[in-house]
Amino acid sequence: MNFELVTLDGVKYQGETYSVILPTAAGQITVLPGHEAMLSQLVPGIITVRRAKGDSDAKLEHYATYGGVVEISTKGVRVLVDEATHGDEINVAEAQKAHDAATRLRTEAKDKVELDRAQALVERHGVRLQVAELRRRHNHKG
Repeated sequence: MNFELVTLDGVKYQGETYSVILPTAAGQITVLPGHEAMLSQLVPGIITVRRAKGDSDAKLEHYATYGGVVEISTKGVRVLVDEATHGDEINVAEAQKAHDAATRLRTEAKDKVELDRAQALVERHGVRLQVAELRRRHNHKG
């Protein structure tokens, strides 16, 4: 099936894939060829792509995303997000430092607006760390 991941910067990924795992508002879903048509909101989380049916888990590609929408149709899967970061693009030390700073901001928040902004940053950098950990685990196996 055709999969397209589009960010504000342009097309991040486009090609034939066997499956895509998406973080939707209703929970994580796996899209395989022949999936019923649907439109859904995405939440911050990890998009996982398996290019071919026989690919090992070490060959999976992971993207940290922060919400958006997915359209599943007979033509394929199209994901529209503000930003998507491939696991290979994430520097673990920088992501950990940013997550720690966001956690501190959340602790020091003086009102609901500051708290909500800090929480969004904590979630964003938490997802980046999860993707980096997946990449690290698979690189050590493969």
